[in-house]
Amino acid sequence: MKCSDLFSNDKINIGRQVELDIAKALPIIFMIFLHTLMVVYGFNQGISPSYGFIVGNVLGRPYATPIFMFCMGVGIVYSRRSQWDIMVKRGITLFLLGILVNVFEFFLPYYVCGTLLGSWDIFPIAGGLLLFCVDILAFAGLSFILMGILKKFELSNKKLIVIALLMSIIDSFKNFVDLKFFDENWFG
Repeated sequence: MKCSDLFSNDKINIGRQVELDIAKALPIIFMIFLHTLMVVYGFNQGISPSYGFIVGNVLGRPYATPIFMFCMGVGIVYSRRSQWDIMVKRGITLFLLGILVNVFEFFLPYYVCGTLLGSWDIFPIAGGLLLFCVDILAFAGLSFILMGILKKFELSNKKLIVIALLMSIIDSFKNFVDLKFFDENWFG
C-alpha cells in the first residue's frame, strides 16, 4: 500500500467536525477549572491536595493545552478561511484577548484584594510582567501569527519541517541560558 492510497482527491469532511469540537471543548473546560483553582487557592490554601493534583496535573496543564492546540491545527487544515492575512489578524485578536484575560485574571484580583482586603500579596503580579504571561489564548494567537507568516511565504513541507526542528532545538537549549536578570529570563 502506497501513502498516496490513504488520501482522497475528493473532499470528504466538508461540514463541522463534531469530534474536534468536543476535543477542543473539554480542554477549555479543564483550563477554566485550573484557572479557577488558582484564584481560589489565593484565598484558601486548604484545598484538597487530591483535587489540586487532579485538576492541575491530570486534567489541566499537561493534557489540555496540547490537545487544544492539536485540534486547532487540524481545524486550520479544514478551514475555508485559512488565508495568511486572515490567520495573522485572527492571531493578533487572540493574543490581545489573552492579554485581556490576564488583566481580569491577575491584575483585577490584585487591585481588588489589595484595596478591599488590604492584602497585596494574595495575587502577586511580578512587577507587572504577569500581564505578558503566555497562556493558551496568547499561545494560540502567536501560533496563528506564525502559521500565517509561514503560509505567506508558501514554503515547502521540507522547509517547514526544518524550521520546526530548528525552533525546537533552539527552545531546548535556551532553557539552559540564564540572563542573570529576572525580567529578561521571564521572556525566555
